[in-house]
Amino acid sequence: MTAEPRPSAYAAAGVDIEAGDRAVELMKDWVAKTRRPEVIGGLGGFAGLFDAAPLARMSHPVLATSTDGVGTKVAIAQRMDVHDTIGFDLVGMVVDDLVVCGAEPLFMTDYIACGRVVPERIAAVVAGIAAACVEAGCALIGGETAEHPGLLDPEEYDVAGAATGVVEREEILGAERVVAGDVALAIGSSGLHSNGYSLVRHVFFEGAGWSVERHVPELGRTLGEELLVPTRIYSRDILALIDAVEVHAVSHITGGGLANNLARVVPPAVEVRIDRGTWRPAPIFELVRQVGAVPVPDLEATLNLGVGMVVLLPAAEADRAIELLHRRGLAAWVCGGAAPSGSGTRDRVSLFGVHPG
Repeated sequence: MTAEPRPSAYAAAGVDIEAGDRAVELMKDWVAKTRRPEVIGGLGGFAGLFDAAPLARMSHPVLATSTDGVGTKVAIAQRMDVHDTIGFDLVGMVVDDLVVCGAEPLFMTDYIACGRVVPERIAAVVAGIAAACVEAGCALIGGETAEHPGLLDPEEYDVAGAATGVVEREEILGAERVVAGDVALAIGSSGLHSNGYSLVRHVFFEGAGWSVERHVPELGRTLGEELLVPTRIYSRDILALIDAVEVHAVSHITGGGLANNLARVVPPAVEVRIDRGTWRPAPIFELVRQVGAVPVPDLEATLNLGVGMVVLLPAAEADRAIELLHRRGLAAWVCGGAAPSGSGTRDRVSLFGVHPG
């Protein structure tokens, strides 16, 4: 009598190595689409390799690095069983932190932790990451998928990533370049992006008891569809702007809202005033406020309110900058300006006025 083959001890513990191998095979074609000429080797090695020799042509190359995750927005993807957009949120959070200093994103790696490897689901996540890397112009040169049974439920996963970029030393952007008289140029967001989802989920799911399938007239689609709108990726647009006009500083508006993030690139000698009356946030932001009875200061300290990036640049460059960004399909407008500090507020960044009704 032939004994039935026994599962491996690792499989009995809940880790499926074969499923992991299938996931890698499914994602290889997507990762290949992100390849840059500097990439050495392919997917599956212990480390990703990137040829740094071309950087020798730069006068003084400085490497920049950033790491981030998507946060609780992954819970929306899991509720909706839609996994091919969350990668844009991951890549956007990482590469657009790099580009604010003027760095070109070169390569990225990702990390996916899950309760159970479902090859098609993991491949969908990586397909989104790869598509976003193509949009950002950076290579996806490696990553890790880890199965954590007992720590995460079988349908749960989380994603994180890190990227490296490069910028000429003398071209690094930042607060030291900002002067009184600069204008603040806002670039529109695609929606909530990937921040504030703990508040958003609390408002709609726990507070109001709404479902992701609920059709919301103000949004023109279901709640889930709105909440899953991918983060806009600005890296190539910002690099094109830097090449075309004089840019002093750039702020990526993520967790903490507009004022808190913009303050990170404003020097002590300068204060920036932002006029709310220059734009009208998308309906999702007002919906969060109304449904959750969220005080405006809390809303502004948590969500981007329709602004994904703020660029500080000389007033003489504003029109050309707006024209360039409009040609690239981005909403852009002057939302405020910089003045000497001590002219009315104690904060480096203040907001005044009201959004159009």
